[in-house]
Amino acid sequence: MNNLNTQNPNNYIYKTKDLEIHILGGLQINKMESLRVTLSIEKSYQSATSSQREESRTVLNVLRQSLDLYNDNTVEKFIRKCAERLEIGTNLTRRTLQELTKALENYRFAVIDKSSTGQKPKTKQLTKTEKDQAIKFLKSKNLLQKTNELIGKSGVIGEINNRLLMYLIFTSRKTNNPLHAISLGSSGTGKTHLQSKVSELIPNEDKIEITVLSANAFYYFNRTELAHKLILIEDLDGAQTVLYPLRELQSKKRITKTVVHKNHKGESKTIHLTVEGPVCVAGCTTQESIYEDNSNRSFLLYIDESQEQDIKIMNYQRMASAGKLNKDDEIEVQEFLQNVQRVLKPIKVINPFAEFLELPQSVFKPRRTNSHYLQFIEAITFYKQYQREEQANKETGEIYIETTIEDIEEANELIHEVLLRKSDELNGATRNYLESVKTYLEEKGNLRFTASEIRSKLRIKKTTQWRYHKQLFDSYLIVKDKKKGENQTYYKLNNHNQYKELQTAISKALDNCIAQIKCSTVPERSTTKMEHLNKSKTVS
Repeated sequence: MNNLNTQNPNNYIYKTKDLEIHILGGLQINKMESLRVTLSIEKSYQSATSSQREESRTVLNVLRQSLDLYNDNTVEKFIRKCAERLEIGTNLTRRTLQELTKALENYRFAVIDKSSTGQKPKTKQLTKTEKDQAIKFLKSKNLLQKTNELIGKSGVIGEINNRLLMYLIFTSRKTNNPLHAISLGSSGTGKTHLQSKVSELIPNEDKIEITVLSANAFYYFNRTELAHKLILIEDLDGAQTVLYPLRELQSKKRITKTVVHKNHKGESKTIHLTVEGPVCVAGCTTQESIYEDNSNRSFLLYIDESQEQDIKIMNYQRMASAGKLNKDDEIEVQEFLQNVQRVLKPIKVINPFAEFLELPQSVFKPRRTNSHYLQFIEAITFYKQYQREEQANKETGEIYIETTIEDIEEANELIHEVLLRKSDELNGATRNYLESVKTYLEEKGNLRFTASEIRSKLRIKKTTQWRYHKQLFDSYLIVKDKKKGENQTYYKLNNHNQYKELQTAISKALDNCIAQIKCSTVPERSTTKMEHLNKSKTVS
């Protein structure tokens, strides 16, 4: 490689005492399976004057050829041509080309390493003070409440439940069973904004943001490059080609692609490209039903589209425009929560109460939802790891921490809305429409309504309303109510308490889980105490 001069990007020069080779047009960096170059080769006259070298070029000529240095047959033909044209030995030419190939390989690897190193975000090394502050925060009481307050101070407006849920889901990337999230809502309601603002609380070295990605791009990451990373997809509509490998990464925690590769001898061989997980995936969309396979693997977070939320956001925008917001404080909070994430270390979580946690029977796809429920409880315990005593498995020596009843109670409170949506036969957009209609009719004091009346009140398109009504008719939640003599079609709600009944059933099921856990722990303590008393009597 010492003989290779790459100062001119369009004309690399490789010199030996016998040959001088110019690589015209430089070198392709991105195609590792080939080494295609355009060579200009001539005899080397290092001790000759410039006029003598010019005369030699005229007499002996210069040989130019485009070839793939990894194609053995083409290289052999070129070597024989060089020997004939330049009147030089084939062994000497072959050895020189082999050395040139090695030099170009080393140069290409060096460029790629330098480029990849420059693209990787730098991992911040915490000072002792920063580390101590982060650990002190993680040891504090009411940790989830304090974390939620800091998330609000970092610039996330409203969405009190969703923002903490999303933060904990993103935190689960460090566990062996990460959770995933899909934010749903109408266009312009702030789905992407919520995801991007919460992701700013995650260190840059732990996340990968994707706008557009080809179908095969995931297979060309380094084997462990994605492990325990947060993958952020701004819009699922623009990433349909990568949804399949993403689903495989979510479920199997690895993806493998088999491709055919030609070696330097031109022989075809099969190689396997494997990328390891696990990963945490988050994305945004307005179309829930299209991504059913992905939504089944994820927590569905429905954006708050209420008028109160609109007022909060617009007030924040006005304050920012007026220059009355301290952005430095927001950045400081973001950096602090990033440091909190950095001090969290991988550790196993065991939930000793898992056998008592039963979901309500109304939940759709209960097997996967049950798994998500248990994983979410583990994520809360993981986040509170500095408040838990580390224990060791007597057989394997593996270190672990245990879930407490408090963790389960906090999880139940946060996950209630998610389970409610999972139990609902309507999709999120249709449910929001129906609840808005209910609110309007309650204010109106009449359960009958017309389609145009609702469109005017809620300001929605006729085609959108028709889609909602189709699903509501199929579920028998609205019916036509046309009376004799009326020219206009009226509708009325059918079983308008169904959603409240579902809410009550889920709350009751979660409360029953906690009650069973508390009941199961009391007799155990009582038995232990009785055994101690009996033992004391025996001794006396």
